[in-house]
Amino acid sequence: MKILKFLIAALLLTSCGTVVNYDYEKSTDFNQYKTYNYFSDMQTGLSGLDNKRLIRAIDSELENMGLTLSDNPDFYIDIQSQDLQNRNNSNVGVGVGGTGRSVGGGVSVGIPLGGSQYSREIVIDFVDKQQGEKLFWQAVSESRYNQNASPENRQAYFDALVKKIFEGYPPEK
Repeated sequence: MKILKFLIAALLLTSCGTVVNYDYEKSTDFNQYKTYNYFSDMQTGLSGLDNKRLIRAIDSELENMGLTLSDNPDFYIDIQSQDLQNRNNSNVGVGVGGTGRSVGGGVSVGIPLGGSQYSREIVIDFVDKQQGEKLFWQAVSESRYNQNASPENRQAYFDALVKKIFEGYPPEK
């Protein structure tokens, strides 16, 4: 049943057009980074439970990549997010046209269908504190989400999102 929920969340996540943009410092040797931790004063912008879900998903993905959570890490992770409300695209259009001696006009009104949709933007920064808090990798994701999702669906959402985010780490040079 868990697998089915994960697959549904993954399908929704990919079908809704999750966008992930990456940026990184070109001179970085990503092979030197083996351990990580999170900034202690991180303000993620998520609820306490969603924050735990996201960190659990990141820990799992980084562990699969061979990185280890440590008290004396090679780099720190900072997470920031914000909720975005996408407005409906209802609009009014006015047109005038004609052929030959006839002139016509028209007015068009868009009727909004459904309610507003919500997107969440999540920014994940990898920072090397030993090099003066040098930002060396960043991922910015934006995806739609359901504010009323069950806890299981929320975890599946974060698992699928994190998997997509870390497709770009380490970057291919």
